[in-house]
Amino acid sequence: MVKRLIVGISGASGAPLAVELLRQLHDYFPEIETHLIVTRGGELTLMQETGLELEQLKSLASICHDNASIGSSIASGSFHTMGMVIVPCSMKSVAGIVSGYSDNLLLRAADVCLKERRKLVLVARESPLSTVHLRNLYEASNLGAVIVPPMLTYYNHPVSVEEMTRRCASRILSQFGLDREKYEWEGVDENP
Repeated sequence: MVKRLIVGISGASGAPLAVELLRQLHDYFPEIETHLIVTRGGELTLMQETGLELEQLKSLASICHDNASIGSSIASGSFHTMGMVIVPCSMKSVAGIVSGYSDNLLLRAADVCLKERRKLVLVARESPLSTVHLRNLYEASNLGAVIVPPMLTYYNHPVSVEEMTRRCASRILSQFGLDREKYEWEGVDENP
């Protein structure tokens, strides 16, 4: 059976994470068929934060879907996937997922993952988080989504923003068992 992963990009800040995640999938996991959906906000943020046009990003995905195409294959539970990651995931998208408001393909594909009990990873990107955001993230988690905010790590002594972005993308992919690198905390020996 073909392994498929849906990658959604919404309009929150964090487009470099999406680019790096797709690059890692493309370069290290060519056996995974990637299905890309980008919202209009995601497209605008992509250009602003990375300078990339949507057409350039599409070259990293196996199949690209129009967000308005609600009848695409990934809108059906009979189309088997490993699940879906939305990176970055805007609070608007979280609200749509939690309420079941599937008025575009990104939200419908997320809804399908929840109803089919497939992994849905939301890389929620907002700061500060309002009470409404926190409530919606809590409800998304209760519905089965995994919330993976793109937290920076310092224990590994990163030397660049690119390194932190690469590590964050790798940690997101590890949610799907796609472990290229291990980023496990080995602890500190308190009694040397």
